Amino acid sequence: MDTNPLSVLVNADAEQVWRMLREPAKTAQWHGWEMEGLDDEIQQIYYSDVLESPDHLRLELEMGDVFTLEPRPDGTLVTLTRGVATGEFAKYDSDITEGWAMFIQQLKFALERHPHTPRRTIFVDGTSAAHTNLWDALGIDTGWLPGPGEPYQLTLNTGAALKGKVWYRSDTQLGLTVADYAEHGDGLLILAQQAPVEGLREHPGAQIVVSTYGLGAAALEAVGAQWDAFMETHYPGE
Repeated sequence: MDTNPLSVLVNADAEQVWRMLREPAKTAQWHGWEMEGLDDEIQQIYYSDVLESPDHLRLELEMGDVFTLEPRPDGTLVTLTRGVATGEFAKYDSDITEGWAMFIQQLKFALERHPHTPRRTIFVDGTSAAHTNLWDALGIDTGWLPGPGEPYQLTLNTGAALKGKVWYRSDTQLGLTVADYAEHGDGLLILAQQAPVEGLREHPGAQIVVSTYGLGAAALEAVGAQWDAFMETHYPGE
């Protein structure tokens, strides 16, 4: 597992990574997921009171989070250093960090796998008063999963058969490439467990983010319906 979940080596040069951070249309291909207000969120985070280094290797965001790009012979090491959350934001700090861990993996995936193909996303989340374990609910034995970069095949408890490669793993998140989530190449499935947070979330939660590429409307709807049904069954709380 990664020692720093907010640092990834991207197989692209620093100029390409910088464009993903500084061109809104490109940022929308990896930050978050499709939702009303995504463009406004991107403008607020990446273009409001930010500081750019002259060499385009450092970007300081309004809340104190800092992206640094380190050119390497085999790509660019992208690291996000978190600022110190204060006030009302403090209780969201762990969730924000987990969100950034997802997003930088989505950045890496977009650049390495689909640099020119628009993504379509599915996002579902919920909580479980039964304290459901996400991996158990899905039927994934994480102890038997191979490491990042290795091929896998899974049949989930939902009945879905997935195959691809393990993209990344951490204690709380699992990223899998999925062949059926793209017309050409593969898509990305991110599964994330969330611990209860006092004043924010009484019960453990789960988030699922699916990045698809080139799927037709019917195929995209079928994938969304599958994950909606899973969340309604196992994580019905808001």
